[in-house]
This record gives sequence, C-alpha cells and structure tokens, in this order.
Amino acid sequence: MSIPYRIAANVEWTSKCNAACTMCPRDAIEKPLLMNENTWQQVLDRLSPEEIFRVVLAGYGEPTTHPRFFDFIDALRPHPVRFDMVSNGHLLDPDKLEHLDGALDLVIVSFSSIDPDIYASVHVNLDQQRVMDNLRAAKRILKRTQLAISLTPMPECLPTLPETIRWLRDEGIETLTMSPTLYNRAGNLSEHRLASDELRRMIREHRLRSQEVDFIPTAREIFHQWRSNRFGCLPRNVDLFVASSGDYLYCYNDVAHRHPIGHVSRDAIAAVLRQREGMAEIPALCGTCNMRHRYGPGEILQSGLGYLRARLAA
Repeated sequence: MSIPYRIAANVEWTSKCNAACTMCPRDAIEKPLLMNENTWQQVLDRLSPEEIFRVVLAGYGEPTTHPRFFDFIDALRPHPVRFDMVSNGHLLDPDKLEHLDGALDLVIVSFSSIDPDIYASVHVNLDQQRVMDNLRAAKRILKRTQLAISLTPMPECLPTLPETIRWLRDEGIETLTMSPTLYNRAGNLSEHRLASDELRRMIREHRLRSQEVDFIPTAREIFHQWRSNRFGCLPRNVDLFVASSGDYLYCYNDVAHRHPIGHVSRDAIAAVLRQREGMAEIPALCGTCNMRHRYGPGEILQSGLGYLRARLAA
C-alpha cells in the first residue's frame, strides 16, 4: 500500500517539559510520558523517505530533557530521512550541540523577545541569559547542522520584534522564522488571535521565513493530499504526529492525545494515512481550531517555486 504524496512527521520524544510557555496548553496533557528506546527504534523502522520528507523532533515536550538524548541522536544518524529538532534552548548546551552536529539538518530554537521581562512572561521557567549563551555557543559549534530561530508571534512579543531580530542578526543568526498564524492550539489561545495578513506583513517587512513553507514538500504533493483526503484541512494533512507513547494521532492539535489512529508497533505509516484520508473532522477537536486556514496562497506559491528550483537544479 503506497500513498501518492509525502508528508512531514512530528515525533515527540517526550511530552514532559522544563518550561510553562503561555502559548502551549500543557495543562491538557494529563500524564506526560517519555518515549522508550524500543518505541524510538520502531519509529525509525517505520520512517521511509518515499513517504516522509522531513521529521521534526518536537511535539508537546522539550526533546533536550530526555534522559537518553545522546543515545536517541546516535540511533538516527544512519537514517536516510531528514531530521530537525525544535527546542526552547535552555538545555541546549555545548555538549549536546557537539553531539547533534551533523546528525540533524536543522535546530530551531524558540525565542520570544530580547526584552527580559517579556521573555520571562512568555517562556515561563526559562533563563533568558542561559538561552542566549547557548545560541552563541550554537553559532560557534554547529558546522554541519543549521541553526534557526522560531520567533513567537504573541501580541506581547511584537512591539520588540525589530530589536529581537537586530540582536539575532548581530549574533550572525540569519535564519529567522515566524508563523503567519498564531494558531490557538484547539481553542487555548483564541483571545490572542491575530489576523494572518498582519503577521504576513511583518514576515515580509522583516525578511523572515514563513514556518509553514517548511511543512510543504511541493505544490504537486499538496494537490494529491487535497484530492485524497475527505477532510480538506491542509495543516492536518501535511503532517503526521507520533506521540511519545508511540501512538499516531489524528492531528498535531490533539494536545491531550485523545484521538490515536494507530501505533508504530503494528501500523505502517501508509496504512495510517490511508485510514486518516477517509476520516471527517472531529468536532470536539476541530470546532475551535483556527489552523485550518493557516496556509495562504503565499506559502503554497513558495513551495511551488521551491519545487521548480529543485527540478531545474537536478
């Protein structure tokens, strides 16, 4: 059984976290878990470049808190699929940076503001100076893995966005990304919703990269996803979430992990995607989520241009 498109996979090493960020609905996670080594190997065995073009190590926990961090990095080294990681940066110390260099394609650090008070109010429980020191270390140490920053589009962060960008670029960090939608994580942040056109204006003004582009392999595959899936939700259909338990989830926005559609120990990715293609929306999950309209023509056009550039370069 095969599928006519590739997707990204979001793999959660742990649903435990050392932070309590205001944009993350961690109170919905009743029993935070650690992925064990056997489950991680099962995940690796399921991943194929014919189906998965990118794996993001993230989920709803902080991957650098996993006690087997170094072993998990070693296990993915020979794998042909691209691996990236999202981190809050607090524990991303020189030892971890040296170990992951070359094993991952991209390390993305979430950073809210250069203003220490704003940072502390958003990235709760984290030490801003420690994160900044780790960013400097990453810029110095990483030779084969690229460093990127995910700027937080929270309303309280935006007034200091120019200063934050200036500091990062002065440190030599050029790959700066931001989401054009402050997605509300299944209703948790509806009171902070910002118009996507305003965020896209800021992305253009400050020459940032729209994060959504990195989850779209090609415009051609977007077409096949749209044609194959009964529920035309692009954010759901471009990504497959693998929880720390080994469950495949219906959607990344299933924060409480209540809608599994398979498990890595028994279900192939293609079979799970075929199953999801026939599934309608889940009202309890989808009814209050604003991610469905997260992608605009600009993101899809950019992915199409990227596909054309790759074909011309081949």
